[in-house]
Amino acid sequence: MDFIKEACVDTVKDAVNAFSSGADRIEFCSNLDQDGLSPKTDDLILIKKLVSIPIRVMIRPHSKSFVYNEMDIETMKNKIDLCKQHDFDGVVFGCLNKDNELNMNLIKDLANYAKPLNVIIHKAIDITLSPIESLKKLIKLKTINGVLSSGGAANAEMGSNTLKQMVELSPKNFEIIVAGKVTKVNLELIHKKIGSSFYHGRKIVGEL
Repeated sequence: MDFIKEACVDTVKDAVNAFSSGADRIEFCSNLDQDGLSPKTDDLILIKKLVSIPIRVMIRPHSKSFVYNEMDIETMKNKIDLCKQHDFDGVVFGCLNKDNELNMNLIKDLANYAKPLNVIIHKAIDITLSPIESLKKLIKLKTINGVLSSGGAANAEMGSNTLKQMVELSPKNFEIIVAGKVTKVNLELIHKKIGSSFYHGRKIVGEL
């Protein structure tokens, strides 16, 4: 198959199960009940020893909003430092202004800080007025490697038209990672509609 299956997990045990069930990549976080927060340091160190596929780490200090203050930013940078130190594949974050548009200054700052890691902007993009317009801004930055999106809709299937446009808009090496209720069962169907090379879900390789 010509796409990457990224499993979204919030425990080391689930990461190991996803790995052995055929996931190509892991997005690792904590607290999936809050849509994913930054994982604990101990878990990050452990997962690296047990899983050999690429791992991307959620950098999200709280679930109140995607608006961050100085203290939050410090916390995010500390976690990014750890990811660089342990040679993770990438980091995943998203920053908005109070008007729910992308905070481009902060995104630019954190993306530069995170290099040479891959930098993915997560589903905060779906809250913005136009995920397409937001995507164009991110592509222009040149330091962002991809976005995780359900096309601004409740799930990937409902957002498939927007997601297809996002795929068509993106340069060759930019990842549109399709997310939102993507499972092992509906993956082929969603792929036919959208034609991305990257899909993301909690059950993308089945129940863990």
